[in-house]
Amino acid sequence: MTMQGGSKSGDRHFYFAGGGTGGHIYPALPVAEQIARIEPAAKIHFFCSSRSIDQRVLAPTGFEYTVLPARGLSFRLRELSGFFRSFVQSYRTAKQAIAQYENIVVVGVGGYVSAPVCLAAHRRKVPIALLNVDIVPGRANRVIARWADEVFVQFAETERYFTCKKVKVNVTGCPLRSGFRNPNPNEAMERLNLDKDKKVLLITGASSGSQSINRTVCSLVGKLDALADDWQIIHLTGPENEEEVRDKYNDARISHKVLGYFDDMPNLLAAADLIIGRSGAVSVAEYAAAGAPSICMPYPHHKDRHQYLNAGKLVEAGAAVIVDDLPDDEDRAQWLWEELEVLMKDEERRKEMSEACRAVARPQADVKIAEGLLGMSQDK
Repeated sequence: MTMQGGSKSGDRHFYFAGGGTGGHIYPALPVAEQIARIEPAAKIHFFCSSRSIDQRVLAPTGFEYTVLPARGLSFRLRELSGFFRSFVQSYRTAKQAIAQYENIVVVGVGGYVSAPVCLAAHRRKVPIALLNVDIVPGRANRVIARWADEVFVQFAETERYFTCKKVKVNVTGCPLRSGFRNPNPNEAMERLNLDKDKKVLLITGASSGSQSINRTVCSLVGKLDALADDWQIIHLTGPENEEEVRDKYNDARISHKVLGYFDDMPNLLAAADLIIGRSGAVSVAEYAAAGAPSICMPYPHHKDRHQYLNAGKLVEAGAAVIVDDLPDDEDRAQWLWEELEVLMKDEERRKEMSEACRAVARPQADVKIAEGLLGMSQDK
């Protein structure tokens, strides 16, 4: 087969486009891995943002990636020209890459990087799929949906946002890293030198961390000391907040590990007896897959409140409780402690929540999406 650009290749090419947060990149990786497993000759490439999280996640995977200068849309006059300039630059880079081959599928995975790549694919009549794991689609995915052939979603409620007649919507769940299939909590316990006779409270603000969650938990360290005989803490602070948070634990009696980032979340989540964390789409899917009871503190500043809606799916199943990330530090800390103390002391309820988690987990999402994408390239 002669490629556009003069080369010959029968290999199929899959371009994943998106980034800016781990929540965009992480779901794409297991899908890419499954494509590579099912069809080893397939060529896989990522277009990502210039934010450090994208490259930190992608670099160890072995997949090729291209950093695009695209930035988020801002309606401030002084920033608008920069947005359009970066969009055009990203579009041209993607167009040049896509033009080299014929047998291509482009997969938008969310975030502002996906838009110029999917536009380039649309103009070349290349099949486009979307991976949308949040219950409410973001701005980029809503725009791209008009060009898409197929959309893969985590929640059935998301279907109503994709009303274009030509687009096919598949409810598959959220694809997760392969480690979530058979996690080994003992590996995380040994790696972090944890006490196997104590329960684990895991605090996480997702890949970038959360300053408000950090502050709130740190304000409760004195109260948590009362549970030091039975519990230990793993606090993932985000790379920029590690030192500040570690200082807050200086006088703590309860055993603790403070880390900026941890790369083996499947095993760590499986080791957790209780989690305090955000409720991004990937996070709630990971809590469910790990069978980990959670106190969800949704990020409060999204206009569509999609993290509240994501967490609501766990609450409906009996797998989580929600504590609002209130503006006032004292009010937020009081509410969190009311829920936290009860759950840390009630092993039976935690067991029930863990069982509820497993009832809503969908561990085969990566395989289903990979098979769907391979089918798209054959159809075209």
